[in-house]
Amino acid sequence: MGGSETAGERQRIDKWLFFARVVKSRSLAAKLAQGGKVRVNRNKIEQAAYPVKAGDVLTVTLERRVIVYRVLAAGSRRGPAEEARLLYEDLTLPAAEAAPSKALAAQREPGAGRPTKKQRRALDRWRDEP
Repeated sequence: MGGSETAGERQRIDKWLFFARVVKSRSLAAKLAQGGKVRVNRNKIEQAAYPVKAGDVLTVTLERRVIVYRVLAAGSRRGPAEEARLLYEDLTLPAAEAAPSKALAAQREPGAGRPTKKQRRALDRWRDEP
């Protein structure tokens, strides 16, 4: 894969992750892929040499977040961030939508203290209602 990159061309996942600035080094990209932290079109991959092409959807699990990118093009170098953004479309949900909503928590007035046993039983009955 030398010279000019075309839209139908495939590229190794570790190179693409490095060129798209998902990780700081190609060796980190290879570890991510080999560690099972990358999915291509919902299929877990375990090879750094796995080929990706335009249209593939990547799900990458990083330390504190999960990112979802649609590959738009193969990269030719690790350039500035503006150039890297041309390689993908970001499909990641905003943090507020991605966070699981907690079950309805009983709301109490601030400073009301802990509920009494009678109040706790009433809350338990309320939660168990269908």
